[in-house]
Formats: sequence, C-alpha cells, structure tokens
Amino acid sequence: MKPVYLSIQQEATGKRMRQLMKEKGYCVRDVQTAMGFDNPQAIYKWLSGKSLPNLDNFLILSRILHTSIENILVIDGDIVVLRKRGKRTMNGVF
Repeated sequence: MKPVYLSIQQEATGKRMRQLMKEKGYCVRDVQTAMGFDNPQAIYKWLSGKSLPNLDNFLILSRILHTSIENILVIDGDIVVLRKRGKRTMNGVF
C-alpha cells in the first residue's frame, strides 16, 4: 500500500468559508456571535488563510453554514478507497 499525502489549502479554504458565508447571508459578526467569540480576530485569520479552525470550531462552522466540514475544506490530493480482497469483516461485508 502506498502512503497517502493530503494537504489542506489554507488560503483556498478561507476563501471557501467566505463564499459559503456570503451565500448564507452571514457576516463575520454573525459567525462570531454564533460561535460565542468575544472578538472576530480568529474568524478573520480563518478567512485570510493564516490559520484554520480547530476541529470543534469546524464542526460548529459547518452547522452554522448548513454544510459538511468536507465541503468547507479545500484539499490537495485524494484518498483512494482501499478494499481487502478475500477477507470478511464481522458483519460479512468485504
């Protein structure tokens, strides 16, 4: 099996967040309030691609934007689905 290399494109992910926010009619202040942040700096860093939300904040953001985390992320590469031949799992599915 070959190793899988994936990379999150931070800047493109920030642009995607901004696009989704715009589509839903949300501004930074709306997201800040919904996430319970005292100030908007973290959100501006996400939108500019300087940082990414932690997993908990990604989950909250995905709920706010009514989409999946995978739909927010912009990723280089892809994972090939691996199947083991001839081995059954406990429930009988290959």
